[in-house]
Amino acid sequence: MAKETARPTIKDMREENRPRERLIAEGPQALSDGELLAVLLGSGLPGLNAIDLGNQILKELGGFSGIHRADISELENIPGVGRAKAARIKAAVELGNRLSKERTETKTVIRSPEDVVRLVGLELRGKEQEELWVIWLNVRNQVLGIDRLYKGSQDSSSVRVGEIFTRAIRKGANAVILVHNHPSGDASESPEDVNLTRAVVEAGRLLDMRVHDHIIIGREDFSSIKQNHPTLWV
Repeated sequence: MAKETARPTIKDMREENRPRERLIAEGPQALSDGELLAVLLGSGLPGLNAIDLGNQILKELGGFSGIHRADISELENIPGVGRAKAARIKAAVELGNRLSKERTETKTVIRSPEDVVRLVGLELRGKEQEELWVIWLNVRNQVLGIDRLYKGSQDSSSVRVGEIFTRAIRKGANAVILVHNHPSGDASESPEDVNLTRAVVEAGRLLDMRVHDHIIIGREDFSSIKQNHPTLWV
C-alpha cells in the first residue's frame, strides 16, 4: 500500500510563498480567502496546515458572511481554532464590516440593487431576525444615512408607514430605499412584502419623497421588488 503523503506545513513552504510574507511583499489583496485566514490562525493541525484549515472554516460556515453570522462558540468549536483564534477571526471580520460602512454610508452613490447589497448585504445576512432598514439618499442618490427601523416580520399593517419618512424628511433626504433580510435564506418576496412596498410608494407620492426600491436580502442572493413588480411605481 502506498504511503500517504503528509500535507506540508507553512514552515515547509518557501518563504516567499508563505501567506504572511506574501501579504507583506505583495499586499493583502494578493492572498486568497483561505490564506488571509491562515495569517490570523497562525497554525493548523497535524496533517492540516493553516491554509487548509482556513479553507475548511470558509466551507463549513459559508464564506466570510457565514463567519460574520456565526456565533463565536460555533467558530471556536471547529478543531484547530479554539477561543483565541476564533476571537481574532471574528474581530477581523467585524473590522472589515465597519470599514465598509465607514467608507460607504457618506459617499456611496446608489445606482442599482447591487449597490444596495454591497452597502448592507453583509451585515443583514448576519442577522438571525428579520429587520427593516431605510436608506436615505440625496438628490444625487448619495447615501445620507441608514435608519434601522423594525425587527421581526413586517407587513403593511404592522409598520407605521409615516415613521419610514419622518427621519428621512428631517435629514433632508430626497429619496429612500427599503431593504430587509430573510433569515430563512430565500430572497423571494412575500405578498406582505409587496403590500408594504405599495403602501410606502403611495405615501411617498403624497410626501413628494421618491421610493427607489425595496430590496430583499437572502442568504446568497437578493431580489428587487421594483424589478419584479414595476407597476407599483406607475
